[in-house]
Amino acid sequence: MRADRLVSILLLLQTRGRATTAELAKRLEVSPRTIHRDMEALTASGVPVYAERGSKGGWRLLEEYRTNLTGLSQPEIMALFALKPTQLLRDLGLGKAGENALIKMLAALPAAQRRGAEYARQRILVDIQRYQEKVPLLPVLQEAVWQDRKLRLVYEPMEGQPAERTVDPLGLVVKGSVWYLVASRQGELRSYRVSRILEASVLDEPSQRPADFDLEAYWHKARADFRAKIPSYRIWVRVQEKVLARSNPASHWGQLEHCKPAGDSWLKAQIRFEYPEQALGWVLAAGAGVEALEPLEFRKQVLEALSKALALYQTQARPVS
Repeated sequence: MRADRLVSILLLLQTRGRATTAELAKRLEVSPRTIHRDMEALTASGVPVYAERGSKGGWRLLEEYRTNLTGLSQPEIMALFALKPTQLLRDLGLGKAGENALIKMLAALPAAQRRGAEYARQRILVDIQRYQEKVPLLPVLQEAVWQDRKLRLVYEPMEGQPAERTVDPLGLVVKGSVWYLVASRQGELRSYRVSRILEASVLDEPSQRPADFDLEAYWHKARADFRAKIPSYRIWVRVQEKVLARSNPASHWGQLEHCKPAGDSWLKAQIRFEYPEQALGWVLAAGAGVEALEPLEFRKQVLEALSKALALYQTQARPVS
C-alpha cells in the first residue's frame, strides 16, 4: 500500500539521513518513477523533504524534522516479539537492555495489539543457540567499534602462529553463532574470527573508516568470494529416501545438488563436499542406506574402509578392563 511505503520512506530518511532514488526504489521494490511521485506526495502533505545534487546527493529531511510514528501493524508486532535474538544480545552485553526495550514497547501498545504480541510469544520460539564459541574479548571489540578507535590485537590464524597487528575496526558480524570482526589493516579489508583473537586492547588513536564502506554489502561480497574459493568434491550415490531425510549431508559440510528417483524408495543423488574425507564420513555414517557409485576411486575408498571395520569386528572381542 502507498501509505505504508510513504511511512517506510520517512523512517529510512530519518535513520540514514540520506538516500538516493535508486536506493529507495530497490529497498521498497518499486520503480524510480514511483519514488519521485511519493516524494511529491510527501512534499504536498507538508513533509520537509528535499533533494541534493552531486556525488553525495540524494533525498533528505530537514534536520529538525522528526515524525512521531507509533503505529505498528499486527505482523510487525509479531515479528518484534517472536523473533528476538536474545543470545546474540547477551553476547554484546545488551541482553537486559533488549528485554527492557521490548517491555517498554509492549506497555506502549494498545490493549488489542498487546494481546497480539503475547499471542506471538506463546506460539513461536526461535532458539538459535548452537555450539557457543568462547568470545571473552567481544566487549573490547565492541567498544572499539562503537567509539571508532583503533585496535591492537593478537590473532591466531587457522594455519600459522599468533601475530600482533593494529587494525581499524569497522563492524561486528555474527553468522549462526560465530562472531567476526570486520576491520581494515593497511588499506585491506579483512574478517577476523573473534574466537581466534587471543588479546585485544583499544587504542586512543581514532580509527580510519572508508567513507563508502557498507558493512552488509562487504559481508555479502566476502561470503561470496569465500564460497568461490572453497574446493569441491562431488560424488554420485544411490540412497534411500528415508536415509537422505534423516542423515543430512550438511552435517558433513555437504550440499545436495541433483536428485532423481531410482525406484523402490531409492534416489540417485549428486552431493558436493569440500574434501573426500567429508564424503567418506557421511557415506559411512549413513550405513546400508547409501551406496557410493562414482567416482570409482571413491567407491574403492568406501569398500576399503568397510573392509577394515569388518576385520576389526571379526577379531575376538577384547575385555573392557
